[in-house]
Amino acid sequence: MGIFVLMAADNKLQKEKIWVPRAEVDAETVSRLSAELGIDPVLSTLLVQRGIRTFEEARSFFRPSLAALHDPFLMKDMAKAVDRLDEAISKGQHILVYGDYDVDGTTAVALVYSFLKRFTDAVDFYIPDRYDEGYGVSLKGMDWAAEHGFSLIITLDCGIKAIDKVSYAASKGIDVIICDHHLPDSSLPQAVAVLDPKREDCSYPFDDLSGCGVGFKLVQAFAQRHGIPFDELLPLLDLLVVSIASDLVSVVGENRILAYYGLKQLNGSPRKGLKALIDLSNLEPSHVTIDDIVFKIGPRLNAAGRMESGRLAVELLTASDDRAAAAIGSKINDNNNERKNIDREITREALEMVTTGKCLSFGNATIVYNPDWNKGVVGIVASRLVEQYYKPTFVLTRSNGFVTGSARSIKGFDLYGSIEHCSDLLENFGGHIYAAGLTLREENLPEFTRRIEEYVGAHLNTEISTPIVDVDAKLNFSQITPKFFRILKQFQPFGPGNSSPVFQTDNVYDDGTGRKVGPSGQHLKLELIQEDSVYKPVPAIGFNMAENFDYIKAGNPIDVCYYLVENYYRGSSTLQLRLKDIKEGKDPV
Repeated sequence: MGIFVLMAADNKLQKEKIWVPRAEVDAETVSRLSAELGIDPVLSTLLVQRGIRTFEEARSFFRPSLAALHDPFLMKDMAKAVDRLDEAISKGQHILVYGDYDVDGTTAVALVYSFLKRFTDAVDFYIPDRYDEGYGVSLKGMDWAAEHGFSLIITLDCGIKAIDKVSYAASKGIDVIICDHHLPDSSLPQAVAVLDPKREDCSYPFDDLSGCGVGFKLVQAFAQRHGIPFDELLPLLDLLVVSIASDLVSVVGENRILAYYGLKQLNGSPRKGLKALIDLSNLEPSHVTIDDIVFKIGPRLNAAGRMESGRLAVELLTASDDRAAAAIGSKINDNNNERKNIDREITREALEMVTTGKCLSFGNATIVYNPDWNKGVVGIVASRLVEQYYKPTFVLTRSNGFVTGSARSIKGFDLYGSIEHCSDLLENFGGHIYAAGLTLREENLPEFTRRIEEYVGAHLNTEISTPIVDVDAKLNFSQITPKFFRILKQFQPFGPGNSSPVFQTDNVYDDGTGRKVGPSGQHLKLELIQEDSVYKPVPAIGFNMAENFDYIKAGNPIDVCYYLVENYYRGSSTLQLRLKDIKEGKDPV
């Protein structure tokens, strides 16, 4: 386990994965909860793993309540923000809603902008250009606001580190309200209000809101002050769940409540722009999941900012008629197809760099650089390289005279900390523990590479650098009854902190109908049976697992770990195992 295996056919390096069972939970608590709820002990085990130990806690978990949302005025500076917003609206001052070009930023802008339009016509929005302005608040954006007579800027999903930009705006007579969820520096911008639950001096009870989530709390506070019923905010929650899913914030606490009701809105009465994306993604209406957002809707919204302009995404999300939404949605879908083509080509070039030794580093970290690559897709390529080699990865290109790019990490390694360690070499950087962006001068690239290699080497160990699969529970196919799956679905919405459970079943076989599927036969489609199960074969899909086909087809037993998922097609649903990994089983004695 944990050694590299060279695949000669395609020269790919892969690591075997180690299956790690979750820590055992108290058996007495599991037994009591099973009896009280009338559910399978495996399901009770999953609840206890999530810190749920009583009937009341289970009821709250399975039935999220909007009444459990926190008072927005518990957030530091919220009263100041609403005061300034009231002043701007009452005096007819021009308000600019400013957000980043990714999904979190564009959904946040669409949410706050569409809400404020109910109270004033003197409101517009601004999305910086990824290539010309880069991430976050820009001087160009501040100049544009000044030239067009804006008195107040509300930043969303950015601004917490924009100390100089906020001061520059003030010099132009513009006030700023910051709504951000990134980690602040020791000093904050001198804004009218700084809304960020990660502020050290902020006692807000939940600190993992998305950027759109912070914007929603501002809207909620404004509504609360003016006696606007919360029900009138529910149509905004389809935007919020898209941000929660796409930005990979934890789906626990307040986020889980917002995501739960956001999915209800998305599946019941989505705004016209999101309905257009659901149709373009060939998703089953009224059955859209968090996974569908992550893999279908989010990438399309992101493609607007990657390939053309994030403004397109906001225009789609605020479209007021079906025809406009369909036209903008189609354009964004074309952007996404173009993005996928470029992504595939750059990924191929990056992999070739590694295999031919032309990368900057392939020791403790993977670092590749090509000045001609498209800046908009380097983050996606970095994720692809992490999947391939399982190392902290930096994919760099050139933009506006600087080396710039994205980085992605592996589980347990603080990528942001490694970049911060090199901050004196950087012009700009930002992000999270597992994903970040950075900009530096080309002459600093060799030293940056050396320091990253040194830092990663000092902070990685065998445990972190070996890919693992966390297994929540062992399961026999006979336990997968309609009742079991019906209750399991109530664990949704899934996401970080409330991940879809991974089950393990040993010594199963394909029934002989297994086959390779996919454009190049890269996936496995199986019908799995377990000898002691009285149920019919269970369908399974294994993405990019076709190398196991001959072994399985020969009738050998396998151990599988998987998610249980529900597939919808033309109004009917089927249960399926989505395989995470396969190992050789043992023939029963």
